[in-house]
Amino acid sequence: MKHESSNLSYRGRRAFIFLCMGLAAITLVWQAVCLQVLDKEFLLSQGEARHLRVVSLPAHRGVITDRNGEPLAVSTRVESVWINPQELGGEQQRIPELAKLLSLDSAKVKRMLASRADREFVYLKRHVSPTLAEQVSALKVPGVYLQREYRRYYPGGEVSAQIVGFTNIDDVGQEGLELAYEDWLGGEPGAKRVIKDGRHHIIEDVESIRRSHPGKDLALSIDRRIQYLAYRELKAVMKEHNARAASAVVLDVKSGEVLAMVNQPSFNPNNRQQLRSSDMRNRAATDVFEPGSTMKPFIVAAALQGGRFHPETPVSTSPGWFRVGVNTVRDVHDYGQLDVTGVLRKSSNVGISKIALTLPAEDIWTMLSDIGFGAQTYSGFPGEATGLLSHHGGWNQIETATLAYGYGVSVTALQLVQAYAVLAADGIKRSVTFLKEGDVSEERRVMQADIAQQVLAMLEEAVGPNGTAPQARIAGYRVAGKTGTVKKSESGGYSSNKYLAVFAGMAPASDPRFAMVVMVDEPRNGKYYGGQVAAPVFSKVMSGALRLMAIPPDDLPLLQTRHSNGEEPA
Repeated sequence: MKHESSNLSYRGRRAFIFLCMGLAAITLVWQAVCLQVLDKEFLLSQGEARHLRVVSLPAHRGVITDRNGEPLAVSTRVESVWINPQELGGEQQRIPELAKLLSLDSAKVKRMLASRADREFVYLKRHVSPTLAEQVSALKVPGVYLQREYRRYYPGGEVSAQIVGFTNIDDVGQEGLELAYEDWLGGEPGAKRVIKDGRHHIIEDVESIRRSHPGKDLALSIDRRIQYLAYRELKAVMKEHNARAASAVVLDVKSGEVLAMVNQPSFNPNNRQQLRSSDMRNRAATDVFEPGSTMKPFIVAAALQGGRFHPETPVSTSPGWFRVGVNTVRDVHDYGQLDVTGVLRKSSNVGISKIALTLPAEDIWTMLSDIGFGAQTYSGFPGEATGLLSHHGGWNQIETATLAYGYGVSVTALQLVQAYAVLAADGIKRSVTFLKEGDVSEERRVMQADIAQQVLAMLEEAVGPNGTAPQARIAGYRVAGKTGTVKKSESGGYSSNKYLAVFAGMAPASDPRFAMVVMVDEPRNGKYYGGQVAAPVFSKVMSGALRLMAIPPDDLPLLQTRHSNGEEPA
């Protein structure tokens, strides 16, 4: 009886085990059917959703070149290091090793990762060198990856920094022409859908969502050779005279193209770790100053155009000062009796004030306004200043007199060089452009041709041996120009020991091709006159520009001999 009971118990246990095994088998089979048949599409979609990603395809930024195709800004491929904090897991002890390699503070990296532990993407370091990228990859730290990007590089460094500008770490223009032409240079990034494995490596391209369109190249009017000449000479004059700042602009009279624009102090756009905001300013386009005696030629032009004066018209400047109401206009010396040409040659404040006070204020204002004072040049440079030219309706006698020698009006170096280009172009005003062979949006006559030619001839004498700027002369070329020495304005009036030294000129004077303005802010080593400080910079830069651009000399002894004999040059 006991034996039969034991057999029944055994058979029951065996049946139960078989039943359990059968249920398990049925469950497994059912699960397999669900996975492989019933839920196949759903599971596939979920799996792809977890590993299907849309990745950006960066667009290569356009190259900026000078007028001869020399690169001024290029984008190069670089790698950026990023991490998925969720994958780092138990490898936290490797953070110091990684941080040391990337020259980062390991404690800061740990805190950053802890605060962003719920994220899947955190940048560790952008734009690392190829060598460093290889070293990071060799560490094989879980969750640490490389991403290809572009970094902007500026071959000219600080020589052209303030005109070209720079981009941010995402290769988007922030300053200068990089900002002005962002839409042209930037291109359009693309996108594609990919499948990534557990280590975020792309294992399959699924589809292209949007093709990337690289940015377009931009050819500037700048000539890198002339730009460097101007940079070198401006830096030298800053050092020689211990100046606060300086600017220079070279303009092609025939086209309105800017061939060079430099400022000091400058900065290196390839290394901005200690960048000061003041160094980034393109002072030639954004900073205004009172032009001083460089304004006098345009007052003379207004006088000539009114018909009351001619180059030989006498003007008395004795005894070297002139009362205007309760104010006094003074000259450095008593120049006695001068003609209008002599007023420019000697830069007489008394003479030019007397001329201005005989003219209708509206005539002066119209001349200055038509030339471009008080308005932008519309060059397209970001932040370009308009300067200041108040309406003639509010002028009194002393304001008219002082405006005649450049006080009470403000200009940028770019405005001033455009104004002198009007004299050089026989009274034609052309729009300023930073683009090579850019479309001239405005070209109109603002001064009679004979008036411009007469003023140009007077300005040749200002650069002669008896003028204020003999140091602006260039061997083999005729030069026309005007100096300016300006007292800086301060609260309560004008400083007695702070000056701006200015020179504006054109060459070759027989058929001007280039106009140039040089402004040196606060020369502090004893010399401060425009003829002493700014004129020599003009001479050196313009001399190099004329030769680099193969402009024929117009003041060689052989030419002079042939002209005096009535012969035509060969």
